[in-house]
Amino acid sequence: MSDARRMAERYARRDGLDHRYSPLRPDVWHTLQERQRALLRLLGRLGWDDLRERRVVEIGCGAGGNLLELLRLGCMPEHLIGIELLPQRLAQARRVLPDGLRLLGGDACDIEDTALAPASQDMVLLSTVLSSVLEDAGRRALADAAWRWLRPGGGVLCYDFTIDNPRNPDVRGVPRAALRRLFPQARISAQRVTLAPPLARALCRIHPSLYPLANALPLLRTHLLAWIEKP
Repeated sequence: MSDARRMAERYARRDGLDHRYSPLRPDVWHTLQERQRALLRLLGRLGWDDLRERRVVEIGCGAGGNLLELLRLGCMPEHLIGIELLPQRLAQARRVLPDGLRLLGGDACDIEDTALAPASQDMVLLSTVLSSVLEDAGRRALADAAWRWLRPGGGVLCYDFTIDNPRNPDVRGVPRAALRRLFPQARISAQRVTLAPPLARALCRIHPSLYPLANALPLLRTHLLAWIEKP
């Protein structure tokens, strides 16, 4: 069975848990807002104060939520591309995203250069994607594809958790050392974000104000937001 087929089956098993990631839940909107603030600070450090000409491709765009966020930040639809393996999620993205935004279905590793040219992108977005690829070879192929599409000076923006989840065999953590192995030529800067989700859910059931108090302790954060820059 191919890596892409195995990944599709793993995502299908997780679909029943999608309600846990609804942005209407206090633990989720705290997570989203923290990540948005971290992204804005990163863009400021990069000097990207105008995103209209920036070209971005997202691998594993899902239902289009991250692409919608980039549109709100000022990216132009014609400069955004989403790639999604699962047909049902790709269909959801097509319903909510503007027509000028290009969506590609299938395995990102199989995208031809005629569809997405090498060295054509300012940013490649990988949001909780690498953790869904369990095999080292599959991760390497995905990283190589992302690196090929980047122009010099661009970067991979990777958001993912760093440790394995003993309750979920369908995912595998992506620590900083794994990013260094996948992108050996890159300059990597990263920060820990996101309060451990089980703890976040428990605290927000008591009161949402407990989330930022606990999240002030870096050791309780389980994810990395990494900028992986191509020299």
